[in-house]
Amino acid sequence: MSDMLDTRAAWLSESDLESARERVPMVYVDAVPVRTDERGQVTTVGLLLRGLPDGSISRAVVSGRVLYGERVRDALLRHLEKDLGPMALPQVPTSPQPFTIVEYFPDETVTGFHDPRQHAVSLAYVVPIDGDCAPSQDALDLVWVTPQEATSPAFQQEMSGGQGRLIRMALADSGQLP
Repeated sequence: MSDMLDTRAAWLSESDLESARERVPMVYVDAVPVRTDERGQVTTVGLLLRGLPDGSISRAVVSGRVLYGERVRDALLRHLEKDLGPMALPQVPTSPQPFTIVEYFPDETVTGFHDPRQHAVSLAYVVPIDGDCAPSQDALDLVWVTPQEATSPAFQQEMSGGQGRLIRMALADSGQLP
């Protein structure tokens, strides 16, 4: 028996997914990719550049749905590989613990985290990356910036849906909020 999830059987059709999004919260993972020094302190944060459904472009963290029957760790690894490439070498612990849980709502005034498609509950992780990254799938680019740059007004304005706030929370949890 394989440890890998057969994602073909776990995907919903577009119409089924749209129907589910209207009725139940979706479970997601958010991963803030970081590079660390020899003491484990965050030196840089990886920010993706993505095209959004409305045609705009935004900086973002790695994020995606947890599939039915999929372990959270496997969802993290799948989305990290999908967005950062197979040679990223993410250091996801055997039993990962989120640094926070974020609720995204269609109404951005509820929590400040916004997803116009759905109510989503996301487990958020800081994930050290040891390998070489090559943005793939729907990621247009990946930049590595210092914590100071990631929290600067210029980068914060490039993030939507509360992603800038999530970066600040991740850095605060890592003891690196400038």
